[in-house]
Amino acid sequence: MTDESEQAVPAAIEAEKRLLDPDVRASPALVSELLDPEFIEIGASGRRWDATSILSVTSDGSVVPEAPVKVSEMSGTVLAPGIVHLTYFADHNGRRAWRSSVWRLTEVGWRLYFHQGTLTS
Repeated sequence: MTDESEQAVPAAIEAEKRLLDPDVRASPALVSELLDPEFIEIGASGRRWDATSILSVTSDGSVVPEAPVKVSEMSGTVLAPGIVHLTYFADHNGRRAWRSSVWRLTEVGWRLYFHQGTLTS
């Protein structure tokens, strides 16, 4: 394993945890720094989001910092150079979901390319 591969998973985990931070989520500028321009999410609700729709929700002034998301079982795998797949379990105020994220390394740092949530009991 190369040094880049060894550093990729921790870097993607750090970026994912930053995106889960309630203060970051309430800031369109900070969220924008973490989303890839080609970002797509299939939310636990079944709704499909892109970077523009996520940022429109965070920029309308109605988003206030939420309770933190409790995360467990986070792990990652390097799929290819500069591409990391993360999986974890998230509990947000009793709404429990398995989460899957694909992060890619760009010229400006790690960006979330794809995310999916699946509700669970």
